[in-house]
Amino acid sequence: MNPSVPKGALDELTLSELGAKLASGTRATDLVAQYAARIDAMDRKGPCLRAVLEMNPDAMATAEALDRELRAKGSRGPLHGIPVLLKDNIDTGDRMHTTAGSLALAAAPAARDAFIVERLRAAGAVILGKTNLSEWANLRSTRSSSGWSARGGQTRNPYRLDRTPSGSSSGSAVAVSASLCAVAIGTETDGSIVSPASVSGIVGIKPTAGLVSRSGVVPISHNYDTPGPMARTVTDAALLLAAIAGPDPRDASTELSRGKALDFASQLAPDALRGVRLGVARRLFADHDRVRAVAAKAIDVLKGLGAIVVDPVDLPSPDELQRAQLDVLLWDLRADLEAYLATRPGLSLRTLRDVIAFNEAHAAEEMPFFAQELFEMAERKGPPNDAYRTAVATVRRLSREQGLELAMTRANVDALVMPTDGPAWPIDPALGDHAISSASTYAATAGYPHVTVPAGDVFGLPIGLSFVGRPFTEARLLGLAFAFEQATHARRAPQYISPPTPEDDDVHPMWGATLPQGAEAR
Repeated sequence: MNPSVPKGALDELTLSELGAKLASGTRATDLVAQYAARIDAMDRKGPCLRAVLEMNPDAMATAEALDRELRAKGSRGPLHGIPVLLKDNIDTGDRMHTTAGSLALAAAPAARDAFIVERLRAAGAVILGKTNLSEWANLRSTRSSSGWSARGGQTRNPYRLDRTPSGSSSGSAVAVSASLCAVAIGTETDGSIVSPASVSGIVGIKPTAGLVSRSGVVPISHNYDTPGPMARTVTDAALLLAAIAGPDPRDASTELSRGKALDFASQLAPDALRGVRLGVARRLFADHDRVRAVAAKAIDVLKGLGAIVVDPVDLPSPDELQRAQLDVLLWDLRADLEAYLATRPGLSLRTLRDVIAFNEAHAAEEMPFFAQELFEMAERKGPPNDAYRTAVATVRRLSREQGLELAMTRANVDALVMPTDGPAWPIDPALGDHAISSASTYAATAGYPHVTVPAGDVFGLPIGLSFVGRPFTEARLLGLAFAFEQATHARRAPQYISPPTPEDDDVHPMWGATLPQGAEAR
C-alpha cells in the first residue's frame, strides 16, 4: 500500500457490515461524514483519484431523517441509511447537477429524480454525490481517454495511478474499489459497467435490457442503454439490483421486467455451479498469455465447483456486429439526446447541434485532448429511416439469432464465461484508449445480462471473469458469480501505486534497477 494513503474506518465494509453498525448504534450521519472525509483524503488529496464530481449538499439532512426513522419505525431494508454514489448522467431533482461530465449541461439541475433514484430513496439510501465518467458516456470521439470529462478531469485507476479506469462508469467503479462508498450506480451501452468494474477489481452487473429503467438518464441509445449496480461483492451488487429493478411508467421497455424483479440476493449459494453447463467463449479472450493464464485458473475453479465446461463455444467475429452497432448508436444519439434535453427546462441547449456548437465555443475546456467527430457524424445521420431500421435488425440478428442464442443452443449451455477485459492500459491523452480486448459487445447489443466478478490479476492489475446468459437470468448468473467469488476471494484492495521517480530507492523491474552508487550502466 502506498504509505501516503490513509486507512479508513469503512474500508472494504459490505452492506451487511454497514447495516450491523447502524443496528448497533452507528448513525447514518456518521457514515456520511466518514465517507465524505475519505473522499476528501483520497479523491481531492492523496492519490487524487478524481472519481467524485460533486457531493450532495442534502446528504446529511437525509441521513438525519433516516436515523430518526430507524429509531422510531425500524429499517426499510439493506440500503437504509447507506450512502450511495451515482454516475453523473443520472438525474437527481435536487441541488446537484447532472452533466454527463460536460460543461454544456452544468447551467441548471435536472427537474426531477430518475426513476432509479426514486427507487433508491424509497429503499432508504442516502444519495451521497455524483461520480466522474467518460464525458457523454464515451461517445464523443474515437480518440477519447476513458474516465476523462471536462467537468472532472481524468479519473485514475486505484491499482496503478497512471493506468486507465476504463469507461464510461469510471468514477463509480473507482469510488467503490477505493471504498469511497460501498455501492454505486453506473450505466452501460457497451462495456461501460463491466469494463471499469473489471479493471477496478469489483463486481459489475449489466442487466437485461428492460429490467432497470432508463428514464432520467442522459442517453446514448434506447436500444442498448441500461443502468446497473457496481459493488465489491456479488451479494452487495444483488441487493442493489433488487432495489432499482422493476417497471417504470416512463420507460415502456421495463414492462418486460414485470414479475422478474427478484430478491436476487436470496438466490446466492456456494454450490450454485454444481451441474451447470458453461461455455467458454475463447474468441473473446484477450490475446495475452497472462490473461489466458488467469482464465485457465478460473476455469479449473469452475470445474472443481461442479460446473460442466464446454470449451470452446464458437461465436462469430464481432467485427460486422460492431460496424452495424456504431450506425445504430449514431442514429440513436441524436434522437434520444434531443428527447432528453427537452426534459431539462433550465438549459438553453435543445439539439445535438447546440451541444456541438457549445463545444466549439468552449474548445479549450471541452476539447483539449480529443475532438467530437462522433457527435458530428451523428448530426449528419439525420432522423431514423429505413437504413436505420435495417441496422437495428442486423445488430439483433448478429448478436442474438446468429450470436449468443445460436452459440448457447448448439453447445447446450446455461451461460458463457470469458475474461471481461485485458489489464488496464496506460492513460494516454495523446492517442486515447488502446484496450486489447472486450467481452461486452455481444451481451450489450443483444440486451442480455452480463455479470463480471474479480478473478485474478496481471502484474497487480485486476482481471474480471464474465458470466453472460439469456434474458432475465440475472439471479442464476449472480449465483454462479457468487459461488466463484466464495471459492476464490480473488479481489484484492487497491494499492494506489505511482510510477517511481529517479529519487526512489526501490524501483520496480518495469522501470529499471537502481544502480549502486558509482556504478555505470553498460
